[in-house]
Amino acid sequence: MKFPSTLATWLSGLDGSRLTRVLDLRKDAASSPEPRSMGELADRLQRPASVALVLPRLTLPCLQAAEALAALGARATRDSLAELLGSTSPAAVPALDATLEALSDRALVWDDGYGALRMAAPLRQAWSTPLGLDAPLEELLAGTTSEELRGMLAVLGVKPPGTKQQRLAALVEHHSDAERVAALVAGAPAATRKLLEQNARSTPHQPPFVVFGAPDPDLRPGARWALDRGLLLQDRHRYGSLRMPVEVALAVRGSDWHAPFDPLPPVTQLVPVASSEVEREAAAAATAFAAHAASVLSVCATAPPTRLKSGGIGARELARLGKAAQADDAVVRIALETAQAAGLLARDGDRVPPTEAYDAWAEQEPAEQLAVLLRAWRDLPLTPTRARDEDDKALPALAGAPDCDGCLQARHGLLTAAAGLPAEQGVKVASELGPLVAWHRPLADDASPQDTALFSTVIREGELLGVLARGALSPLGAHLAAHADEELDTTLRRLLPRAATTARIGADLTAVVTGTPSARLAALLDSMADRETSGTASVWRFSAGSIRRALDTGRTPDDITADLTAGSATPLPQPLTYLIADTARRHGRVRIAPAACVIHGEDPALLAELAAHRALAKLTLRQLAPTVLVSGSPPATALAALRAAGYAPVAETAGGTVRIEKRLPQRAAAAVPPPRRNAGRLRPPTTATRASDMPTGTASLADRLLKAPPVSPEPDPFGSGVPFATDTEEIVAGYANHLSYSDVRQVAHAIDTGAAITIEYIATSGNRTVRTLSDLELDPPYLDAWCHLREAERVFSLSRIHGVMPA
Repeated sequence: MKFPSTLATWLSGLDGSRLTRVLDLRKDAASSPEPRSMGELADRLQRPASVALVLPRLTLPCLQAAEALAALGARATRDSLAELLGSTSPAAVPALDATLEALSDRALVWDDGYGALRMAAPLRQAWSTPLGLDAPLEELLAGTTSEELRGMLAVLGVKPPGTKQQRLAALVEHHSDAERVAALVAGAPAATRKLLEQNARSTPHQPPFVVFGAPDPDLRPGARWALDRGLLLQDRHRYGSLRMPVEVALAVRGSDWHAPFDPLPPVTQLVPVASSEVEREAAAAATAFAAHAASVLSVCATAPPTRLKSGGIGARELARLGKAAQADDAVVRIALETAQAAGLLARDGDRVPPTEAYDAWAEQEPAEQLAVLLRAWRDLPLTPTRARDEDDKALPALAGAPDCDGCLQARHGLLTAAAGLPAEQGVKVASELGPLVAWHRPLADDASPQDTALFSTVIREGELLGVLARGALSPLGAHLAAHADEELDTTLRRLLPRAATTARIGADLTAVVTGTPSARLAALLDSMADRETSGTASVWRFSAGSIRRALDTGRTPDDITADLTAGSATPLPQPLTYLIADTARRHGRVRIAPAACVIHGEDPALLAELAAHRALAKLTLRQLAPTVLVSGSPPATALAALRAAGYAPVAETAGGTVRIEKRLPQRAAAAVPPPRRNAGRLRPPTTATRASDMPTGTASLADRLLKAPPVSPEPDPFGSGVPFATDTEEIVAGYANHLSYSDVRQVAHAIDTGAAITIEYIATSGNRTVRTLSDLELDPPYLDAWCHLREAERVFSLSRIHGVMPA
């Protein structure tokens, strides 16, 4: 069903400001390339994908009015909608008009110029049974014969017209009169009245299957009377339940029944709150979160968190980060998710280290750092602090879950609901914002099943970030709701103190930093002391172990003293200088040297000769005692070198006894089986790349590889002439005999990028199965992967993969 011409006519009649408002609310349809005509714009506005983007952002009354319009169908008018919603009184008219205007501003509902309200087809299809009502009578009677229509009219006492179309129109006109239908039902047998009332109040049930030519099922008592008069209908080709047209259902429900319509938001208990109090509390919360987030990311930079094999950062790593940064689990999760969304963290193998952008971010002031994280939080397609699933199992962070538009709408609904509160007032209890969020965003996702109050998780996130304070929206939240990024930066610089560059070091061997420490100061104190608390004030404690940690990095006692003096607001206390000097005096009294083998003997002169022998220089011998030498070469190499120089050494076991050398008879290696099909595409080594000619040492090998000319990859084995893009493709093609070139490329791409794929696999039993795999690792001729069907790691043979599909 198409309406572009009608919508295009309606759009053409709008003035410039109204059309601009429509385009602002539907940026998805007005984006580049710009539409060339109103018809093209109307077509874009009514595409299912475009409507699906707008639907989650509608308020509760807009969804209720749209559902009522979908139930009324093509005969919907302003008056019939008002009657169905119970909004016919003068006091209710403005609310309904505002709701219809909000829908028309989004080009979802419009007046066709003839008194009827039209709606976009994808919006009408959003409800299979709007208001629990079935399809209109005209639609349900589409397959009825003319003779059956004549029989229904005759039983109703209506003279049947001549054609089928006229008879259908006469029956629709009769049943459209609610009073006439109500009177007809009132005179029906008791069993029929009971059946009709049950069907009118229940949601219609569509039969799950169709049986052609099957006999009619046993009818319920009273059904025949209703079927003869068209009050209930049954497809003669369908084995299923009876269906009641929407006109009949509304008449049976009665004139006192109205569809739900809540044009006003829920009433909440408000209390006066000064804007200065909101600002002060928001500043304290934002300052604490900024300090904790900086600490969490600093810990990630020092020791990047390890990912689970199934994906994400598990509870153990989250606890480690929280303990090191002195932050709660919720703060750690928000910091990680927002940092990844802002590009400050990224997956690298099985770890999640910071990116290069983090280094620049860490040098910024706390206000600038928090602005980046707040903007990322506003647009996160998930609820970061959701820690449990529906089965109360722990959820990892950074798990890469699919985007959740409902979670995003919950956050936007919170900002909208709080922004709608009266000035200088806030809710008495923060949880009372939940019903307001549900009214502003009915399709939002209440993230955590364990929450006892609506949207308490996202409300708690807003309080942690300083977006909400004292039950009201803070200036930070107002700027986020308005997408005013420049104003957000300005307000943050006004509310948050600058980073502290000095600490107060006391005689109790503690360093206290008020506010957020600068990146340089935090790094200095982290390297020389252990952090005890973080937040609005951070505390570090010096100990012998922490000073030794600084000495282990190569710093001298003078360097440590000078750096701490530069970062301290007061002179260094005497206990700290004594601690540094005492730890440095005991540092390095025992040394550990690397050695691959030990050479010892009873003759000091012989050992001195070995240490000075030029032919043994490659062993890097070092004399630790008159009768003890150590070497960086393994025992076998040292043994061979000494014998080649004319000496007669013997080898020892780890227990100190002489090791008896036995020469095993040499045998030829087992024959190498011929390669599989396509495996021979790999080039054999040339004379220059034989093992005997390979240079020794990794540095020489790396230098040779860097200077080697590039070698073009072999073309694919399927005759297309397209070369393999990577070595992975060439290896996979050598073993995956049943895959096309495009499938080989999909598998190789998934291996190289860590993406998920779905494969068609033939097991050793011969059964064909379809598996979705992720975290693929190539181990020719096998493929190690995480199997989503079994929820465990599995090994798959490349030769048994017969097809590949996107996950």
